[in-house]
Amino acid sequence: MSTVLLLNGSPHAAGCVATGIEELARTFAAEGVGVERFHIGTRPVRGCVACGACKKNADGKCAFDDDVCNVFTAAMRRCDALIVGSPVYYAGPAGALCALLDRAFYSATDAFAGKPAACFVNCRRGGASAAFDRLNKYFAIVRMPIVTSQYWNSTHGTTPDEVRRDKEGLQTLRTLARQMAHLLNCRERADLPPPTVEPWERTNFIDNV
Repeated sequence: MSTVLLLNGSPHAAGCVATGIEELARTFAAEGVGVERFHIGTRPVRGCVACGACKKNADGKCAFDDDVCNVFTAAMRRCDALIVGSPVYYAGPAGALCALLDRAFYSATDAFAGKPAACFVNCRRGGASAAFDRLNKYFAIVRMPIVTSQYWNSTHGTTPDEVRRDKEGLQTLRTLARQMAHLLNCRERADLPPPTVEPWERTNFIDNV
């Protein structure tokens, strides 16, 4: 059975984002797909300092091992897909979540590559689309198939009860879960090898010749 990692990027373990995650979990259960929940917590998360040490470590771990980063990537290695949930702060995802994803996606790219992914955001009123766009960029750079829904994945509310009253938002999450479950189930039955990956031709905007 496939397993989806549900990352709660909010400091609140039982807040609005968690309410959306539980809606996803119930839908995945009905579709025969397992879930693993991961909460970012409230302890500080270091930002990436571009030291490059993770590329020298045989296990690909981030050199900073005093926060949730390496624990998160270990969970991702166990799972077959990822959904990231985040509150909207100033029209963007939570800062600690971005710090985590910056380091995890760079240090453990192989844990994410090729696995279906999606995100959802929760806001009081505005900024959802900008935060949603930012999170999708993580998936796009490591060849993660981005799973869609019937609308951009956002819920609205300042309390869990308000989120539960957002009928369209919750329906969007249920549709997302069904779409991802369908993709995962098709992959299991097809048993196809992953596509060939060419060596990355890394260039910049300065002529290196």
